Amino acid sequence: MTQEHAKQVLEMMRVFYASPAVLSNGSDEIFQSDIENCINDSPYLEGYVFAEEDEILGYAMLAKSFSTEFGKPCIWIEDLYMKPECRGKGIGTAFFAYVDEKYPNHLKRLEAEEENERAIHVYKKCGFEVLPYVELKKE
Repeated sequence: MTQEHAKQVLEMMRVFYASPAVLSNGSDEIFQSDIENCINDSPYLEGYVFAEEDEILGYAMLAKSFSTEFGKPCIWIEDLYMKPECRGKGIGTAFFAYVDEKYPNHLKRLEAEEENERAIHVYKKCGFEVLPYVELKKE
């Protein structure tokens, strides 16, 4: 992800965060901060765009942490969005293979809404297991 992708990624984030795939709607302020962290080489966040020639098909963001439960570094697939017309083309599957290759000794985690059965099917196909956790947050 580079500065030239920022406007298109922002538009995709607005769509993604307004969809049933995500619980919160976010805000442009948060989205712009996320994009800036991806572009400015944050040690915590990496941004990717999926493109075919000059057309952006989707984007992803990875967050880095450590899992004491599993005793290893952890890569959180925070955002994974494909434009509707680009879904089902194997882009997500290829991205998971890339993440596995880039971070072979890391735990990979992601979240999904139960209703997002199509995405969960892809995640399971790529080796992810459903964990029986209740997630909590505090701001």
